[in-house]
Amino acid sequence: MPAGKKAVSSGKNTPSSVTIRMYNVGFGDCFLLTFGYARQERYVLIDYGSTAAPKGVRTSYMVEVAQDIKNRCKGKLDVLVETHRHRDHISGFTTQGEATGKIIASLEPDHLIQPWTEDPNAKPNALTATTSLRKNGKPDAKQLTSHFLGSLEDMHRVAGAVDQAARSGAIYPGLEARKQLAFLGQNNLKNLSAVNNLIAMGKKGEAHYVNAGMQLNSLLPGVRITVLGPPTLKQSDTIRTQRAKDADEFWQFRSFWASQQVAANAMAKRGKTMLPPAFAGRPNAAHPPSVRWFIEQSQRIHADQTLEIVRDLDDVMNNTSVILLLEIGNRKLLFPGDAQIENWAYALQNKKWCELLKDVNLYKVGHHGSLNATPKSLWRLFRHKGDEHVHDRLETLCSTKAGKHGSPKSGTEVPRTVLVQELQANSIFNSTESYKPPDKLSRLITIDLAG
Repeated sequence: MPAGKKAVSSGKNTPSSVTIRMYNVGFGDCFLLTFGYARQERYVLIDYGSTAAPKGVRTSYMVEVAQDIKNRCKGKLDVLVETHRHRDHISGFTTQGEATGKIIASLEPDHLIQPWTEDPNAKPNALTATTSLRKNGKPDAKQLTSHFLGSLEDMHRVAGAVDQAARSGAIYPGLEARKQLAFLGQNNLKNLSAVNNLIAMGKKGEAHYVNAGMQLNSLLPGVRITVLGPPTLKQSDTIRTQRAKDADEFWQFRSFWASQQVAANAMAKRGKTMLPPAFAGRPNAAHPPSVRWFIEQSQRIHADQTLEIVRDLDDVMNNTSVILLLEIGNRKLLFPGDAQIENWAYALQNKKWCELLKDVNLYKVGHHGSLNATPKSLWRLFRHKGDEHVHDRLETLCSTKAGKHGSPKSGTEVPRTVLVQELQANSIFNSTESYKPPDKLSRLITIDLAG
């Protein structure tokens, strides 16, 4: 599907063209879709966040991106999509610091799409870890949902505690683990300013808190929008946790761990100390060799376990990500945010949806190119993938930055090398890593879909 051509349709209420701009925000996502109609254009912004700037850009690059979005959409957004709450997808909506979120809010989107987990009216005011999840011996969907939403809030406290503990030296990981703790801790922190700004935009426009199976066909004339994820817990509880055994106890452990860290932080502010797990401080010459070895091993285990917890929290948040399938005439665009396998599992069990996915023309690569965000069962469905000789070849978009997430040693690096090789071989692969400064707006790419 060569660039430079447009998706052509007929009728004044059907787009005659679709343009996708992929901004290079470093490690993050930001896409502006322009739908061309006979008498006007309509604009959809999907995510706007970053946790690491692109190489060689000015410090004001996020402001430049926001201003460019404003100019491109002529000061007005029709639809704003926030796929999920991770910082690398919503930090641009903040009203603090450079206040890029104020620029986006000034565009007054008519519609705001967010996952059902973001509905502010669904948030419990208080929740204990002992909340009953059964009613008359059967699972209680209302209680289960409340428990899950409360657990998502716990995640932010855990992330904050991990971030502070890592920076204060209360955790002693190796260099690679320290980088991962810093990234995951920051990315899972609740960006309250951005969250509140999104809620406010939803109140001014029309907020849609979506789940798998919903249709949003009235938002854009001639554009059919199907929500493939996330499922609700009533539809599927696979998004609740990646651990099949003792799932509820594991959530309780998270809450307990967070409460202990929060207590330790509060004591520290009062000038008191609270020993971190295992041992405080590094072993020194005053310790016999065997004791030094024991302390080091204990601290390494503690760091590894902490990293395992925060990785799991990261996965759970990714699995609340919105998956959108957009159909314009016979063209199909797939934007799955950071949805991972637990989120995709529900959609891929639906035979009707699998048939729809077979003819996808453009795929936004999930989770910046992580392996488990592009399930092989999904990739096998795509009929338009193949080498350069394939007619109407699949187009793929990957917004990413190497070295920020995962590790090549463990085969978890993002973007995953084997996935990138597959995308390069069997699609028209577009990656923000190919944008080279000092080209002024090479952080921005325009892709027109062939009709």
